[in-house]
Amino acid sequence: MIVMRRKLLACGLALGLLTAIAPTAPAHAADVVSAPLVWGVPEARQAVAYWLADGGANLKNATAFIPPYDVQGERTSGTIVPPGKPFQVGPVAPLAEGEPPRTTGKVFFVGGDHEPHWCSGVALQNAYRNLVATAAHCVYDMVSGPATNYHWVFIPGPATDGTHPYGIYAGKQVFTHYDFTQYRDPDRDVAFVSVFSGVVPSADGTLTTNGRLGDIVGGQGVTFNKTIDETTTPVDVFGYPVGPHPDGTRPYTGQSLERSTGQVSTTHLTSPSADQLVGVESPFTGEGSLGSPWLQGYEDERGLGYLNGITAGVSDTDGNGRYDTGISPYFDSPLVTIYRTAAANWTGRLT
Repeated sequence: MIVMRRKLLACGLALGLLTAIAPTAPAHAADVVSAPLVWGVPEARQAVAYWLADGGANLKNATAFIPPYDVQGERTSGTIVPPGKPFQVGPVAPLAEGEPPRTTGKVFFVGGDHEPHWCSGVALQNAYRNLVATAAHCVYDMVSGPATNYHWVFIPGPATDGTHPYGIYAGKQVFTHYDFTQYRDPDRDVAFVSVFSGVVPSADGTLTTNGRLGDIVGGQGVTFNKTIDETTTPVDVFGYPVGPHPDGTRPYTGQSLERSTGQVSTTHLTSPSADQLVGVESPFTGEGSLGSPWLQGYEDERGLGYLNGITAGVSDTDGNGRYDTGISPYFDSPLVTIYRTAAANWTGRLT
């Protein structure tokens, strides 16, 4: 019943949301779709309890989410001209002095198959310091939907033993593009999720508030409407790949954060049908890396940069049995509106 109600709201909540927040909505406001991931604090606590039960058994048994479509195509030397003015928000470091940013982590959820899964995700800067970006397919079950997945949480910097040193952040609200929820459009496979303040389990099993996500781990900046051509600055891709290459090799375990650096380019795809996906040189396999952030201007000293892509799939462009390209929707003006709407959503605490 809960999943069904969310399914209905996911299709129809946008109008009410936009009316409530903006009497004079921007041109792209009609593109914004929002849906609740929980109905309130009690259900959010249940989501956290699901992942902590039996010594974290569900966390340990969760499997990497499999990309929803097989990407076939190649990176090209074309150009994407921004459809609007550039928009950028700077990153922020954790509040604790000397604590390095730990913005990349895993999003955990129970999918339409009623099994636990995970993807990669990243904490973003916003006024409430409560925002996560990932692939929309890691929030919505599009097989039986559109319907939101449930027991959705974000765990930044998870340890290899399955623990959560920086807390668990239950998802409250998801914001994405209308074309994704209605048409499964790969060009819009990006979601922004507002999360409650983090919690950590005490020795007796009770939950204690950890703090706001951005205060604890920091938040990456975000930038939109960037020109894509042969002069585009390379980006750093961070994620937790684990699945096999087409040739069967498995170079990643999914247990540790991986990084690759590559040039961004336009793409020509034969599958899936998409108009404006961009590609990046990256050897990441698909499973586990879905939702990986692409960071421009990443500074090793600060551990911060600007999000300008989210891995929505991977491709073997030269047919040698090894993935060599990650793909992402182009971060354009409609996504600015979705980000700004999500960034203005207050969440609160679970305890």
